[in-house]
Amino acid sequence: MEKKLLIIGYVWPEPKSSAAGGRMLQLIDVFLSENYSVTFASPCSKTENAFDLDAIGVTSETIALNNSSFDTFVKQLNPNVVMFDRFMMEEQFGWRVTEQCPNALRILDTEDLHFLRKGRHQAFKEGKDFNNTYLYSDLAKREIASIYRCDLSLIISQSEMEILKNDFKIDTSLLLYLPFMLDEISKEDFSKLPKYDDRQHFITIGNFLHAPNYNTVLYLKDTIWPLVRKQLPKAQLHIYGAYASEKINQLHNEKQCFLVKGFAEDVNQVMQSARVCLAPIRFGAGLKGKFVDAMKNGIPSVTTTIGAEGMDSLILACGSITDTPEMLAQNAVNLYTNASLWAEKVDSIPSVFNVHFSKNKHQTSLIEAVQTTSKQLKERRQNNFIGQMLLHHSLQSTKYLGKWIEEKNRQT
Repeated sequence: MEKKLLIIGYVWPEPKSSAAGGRMLQLIDVFLSENYSVTFASPCSKTENAFDLDAIGVTSETIALNNSSFDTFVKQLNPNVVMFDRFMMEEQFGWRVTEQCPNALRILDTEDLHFLRKGRHQAFKEGKDFNNTYLYSDLAKREIASIYRCDLSLIISQSEMEILKNDFKIDTSLLLYLPFMLDEISKEDFSKLPKYDDRQHFITIGNFLHAPNYNTVLYLKDTIWPLVRKQLPKAQLHIYGAYASEKINQLHNEKQCFLVKGFAEDVNQVMQSARVCLAPIRFGAGLKGKFVDAMKNGIPSVTTTIGAEGMDSLILACGSITDTPEMLAQNAVNLYTNASLWAEKVDSIPSVFNVHFSKNKHQTSLIEAVQTTSKQLKERRQNNFIGQMLLHHSLQSTKYLGKWIEEKNRQT
């Protein structure tokens, strides 16, 4: 029997614009390697940065929100596995998949925990320390409900795994830790990367539609970069990222050596010319692709506790983690000016990188989880009573029937 995977995408993958786009292609690659026929469907409009899925043998389909045409589409496709790209897609299409393809394995790729990122952002805006008050939000109820309704959820960070297990008591059978799945860095290739003397300036990179990245650039502009420039007046900070708005472009200031470069067509090229990656992220969740790109291209990184979350040991081995503006600036200066410290940090990258992001190891984990869950699907769903309860239409039916009757009475 032909194996079919349907991915319902929040957006079309853009690996050059965001880490999320790169991760989606990694997931697709796993299923293609297992001889799945892959269809990627999304209600979102494509941009010029969208990856050409046809080039790798993936079928693309445009679908509509709140439209029964999806029912016909998914029933005819009859996939063995359906993957929802972020919980919002599961909310929109999950119930339709359940009705039309009840035997299909339902996977949720969280990308990162949205309620965690939003909660941290809210705490930051209020000038308060993040605590469980921000964790147990309405958004958390939606995202956790989505996790329960699915048969398997992919979690990108060990930190987020701990939150789901310890704070929300979610059974581990519903979760799979799955970070980025990357090719190993060979010592031979790594040795060919530009050395300390062949590099100059600082770099930061990130999709500007992502609030933590925009905030990071403002923090650099107003606080961190002035401190660095006091000690390194000739150094430049190069800022790259997709979808730079006029607000971002207006931050460009050549006199301050604060240079907004915009979209990077080749992230490896711009990374390999820089000496230090500086990204003091103040809120967010998940794994930060910018630090992975930095490691692959032989650059030490300077970031915060939040920025390093999920790969703390890697960042410590090949960069620095601190949270005060003064120490962020000083650590950046130290790495930039101390050639032996820089080399020590860079030399440690391949070993820690290859252990943490082992493509073979994590691909195998995903394949085994899909196979095991598929074989035990009926039993696992019976054991996941909360998930079955959340799928039951009557849970909200009285509420919406009452609202419908109230609206109908207004019109008569």
